[in-house]
Amino acid sequence: MSGNATTRFAGVSLLAVTSRIPAGVRTSAAVQQRLAPALRRLRLPTTLLERVAGVRERRAWAADEDVDDATVAAGREALAVAGVEAADVGLLINTSVTRRHLEPSVAVRLHHGLGLPSSAVNFDVANACLGFINGMSLAAGMIESGQVRYAVVVDGEDADVIHDRTIERLLREDRSRDDFMQEFASLTLGSGSAAAVLGRTDEHPEGHRVLGGVTRAATKFHDLCVGSTEGMFTDAKALLDGGLELVVDAWKDAVADWDWARMDRYVTHQVSRVHTDAIVEAVGLDRAKVPTTYERLGNVGPASVPITLVEQQHSLGAGDRVLLMGVGSGINTAMLELAW
Repeated sequence: MSGNATTRFAGVSLLAVTSRIPAGVRTSAAVQQRLAPALRRLRLPTTLLERVAGVRERRAWAADEDVDDATVAAGREALAVAGVEAADVGLLINTSVTRRHLEPSVAVRLHHGLGLPSSAVNFDVANACLGFINGMSLAAGMIESGQVRYAVVVDGEDADVIHDRTIERLLREDRSRDDFMQEFASLTLGSGSAAAVLGRTDEHPEGHRVLGGVTRAATKFHDLCVGSTEGMFTDAKALLDGGLELVVDAWKDAVADWDWARMDRYVTHQVSRVHTDAIVEAVGLDRAKVPTTYERLGNVGPASVPITLVEQQHSLGAGDRVLLMGVGSGINTAMLELAW
C-alpha cells in the first residue's frame, strides 16, 4: 500500500533555532586541484563540482574547533534565545550522521556539555539527511503528550575525514570514471552545527507554531546511497529519480490535508543545484521562495535545513508559513510546516 503518514500538532512551538558555521573553508577549486591527476586521467571537467553540483565551497572545522563543542555552543545559544533554563529541558535529541564512535550515543556528551538535568532523556536519531526534521517531530509529539516541557534538537556534522579519504581513494590509478561518479556526492559534503528549542505554545505565544506534516517511505531504494566513515557511495541518477518520484507522490497525497502551494518560504535540504531545481520543477514551487545555502556551505546533512532556516528567520514575519522539506537516503521524505 502507498500513502503518507500524517501528523498534526495543536500546542507546540519552535522557540529558537541557531547554528555554528566552521571557520575553515574548502573551496571546490582547491578540491579539484587536489584531484587534478584523476580528473585528467578520467577526462573529466576540471570544474566538475561547480558545473554539476553548483557548490563553490564548503566549511571545515579549523584546528582549534571541535564539532561537539560547536554543537553545544549552538544549543546554549538556542536556550538563551528561547529564554529557557537548562534545568527545565526534558529531552535532547541528537540527529547527526557523522560521529566519532558507535557507542555511547553522541547525545550523552552533548547532554553533559549543555548541563542538562539527569531527568532529561537523551538519545540519537539517525535517518540520513532527514534526521533534524524527524527529531523536531518526535520532540513535538513528546511535548504535546505532556511527557516533557522543553526539548532541544541538535545536529553536528564533520565531513572533513570523509573528504580526505574520498580524495585519497579517487587518486588511485585503479579508480574508474564510474568509481569517481559513485563518490562524487561525498565531495559536496560540508561541516556545521545547528540547534533548536521547542516548547508549549500556551507558555510561549511568541513562538513559531509547529503545525505538523507528512512523511513517506520508498525503502525499495535502500541501497542507492550507502555511507560510512570511509565514504559515501551513490547511484546519483537513480537516487535523484527515486527521490523525485517519492516527493511528488507525497506532495500529491498531501494536497487533500495541507495547502502547501502558497507558502511564504520553502526550506529544503541542501544537496545541489541539480536536486534543488528538480524538486522546484517537479512540484511547482516558486523558485524565489526557495533559499539555498549549498553554494557556500555544501551539503551539511541533517543540519542543512536548520542552518538555512537560521539564515532566513530574520526576513520572516509573524504569520508567514514555512515548509521544511527533505529527502534522505533510504529513500524517505519528510515535510513539516511552521507558522511563523
